[in-house]
Amino acid sequence: MGSSSTLKRNVETEISLIDSLPVYVKELIAGGAAGAFAKTTIAPLERIKILLQTRTEGFHSIGVYQSMKKLLKHEGVFGFYKGNGASVIRIVPYAALHFMTYEQYRCWILNSCPAMGTGPVVDLLAGSAAGGTAVLFTYPLDLARTKLAYQVTSPKESIGHGLRSIHSQPEYCGLKDVLKSVYREGGMRALYRGVGPTLVGILPYAGLKFYIYEELKRRVPEEHQKSVMLRLSCGALAGLFGQTFTYPLDVVRRQMQVQSLQQGGPGYRNTIEGFTTIIRNQGWGQLFAGLSINYMKIVPSVAIGFTAYDMMKSWLRVPPRQKSRSVPTA
Repeated sequence: MGSSSTLKRNVETEISLIDSLPVYVKELIAGGAAGAFAKTTIAPLERIKILLQTRTEGFHSIGVYQSMKKLLKHEGVFGFYKGNGASVIRIVPYAALHFMTYEQYRCWILNSCPAMGTGPVVDLLAGSAAGGTAVLFTYPLDLARTKLAYQVTSPKESIGHGLRSIHSQPEYCGLKDVLKSVYREGGMRALYRGVGPTLVGILPYAGLKFYIYEELKRRVPEEHQKSVMLRLSCGALAGLFGQTFTYPLDVVRRQMQVQSLQQGGPGYRNTIEGFTTIIRNQGWGQLFAGLSINYMKIVPSVAIGFTAYDMMKSWLRVPPRQKSRSVPTA
């Protein structure tokens, strides 16, 4: 009897604790958790994509399946998750900031510029601004994730000598080591190498993602708009369209991020130079290297992200989000 009453008190305490949280905090927690879960699930595809984008020695011309087989042989199963720790550490604050600032920017636009109306254009602008804000705050973590994922080690070289890369480059021991090493090499500027193409890419991508998602939902009868499958499908289509239009910028960004690790690497000074040099030396096709993997990972990523987010919101008892047409308040 005593244990059941204690359990009941604990549950009531937990409920009151959850209910005492502001709604935006609940949404931040739900978004961050969903982002981390989705990111971990698709980590193997993300690792292969980075190896193809950056033309890592031995991987740039063998395709997705062969790349997976080679990586498994060299590094085992854990090789598919190299850099994922940095990726998860980045995605939690990124997802939280992206969501929170999107809501804030959307409300600010609705309140400050009523002449713009409340259609999906508001989502385009708010999503773009939110994407840029989130990138600026979390970019060094993305840089570190890319550098960790770029390293490929050989088990034969690791016996008695420590892990060494199959191509000459600094060997990083983890996220903290990458950030310290990069900062020593060039200060804060080095930590933001490649942020130009990232911003140029994320502004239209984040905006298009929200714009297409909201526009697709508007075309569906209201009684079906709460369907998880519908939200999942709309989000997947939005992600696919957005990625196709902005993917070349992602390739330039990745190559800029790892250029200090490549002997005689490209050394692009800015986004335009990166574009022209890649087209001239590597061909137009390189601007879309790894795009097939992006298509493969977008759908499961969106599916897992939406499902986890909905489950977290249900557990945290987040009230349904109002439609943009009727959201004059923050």
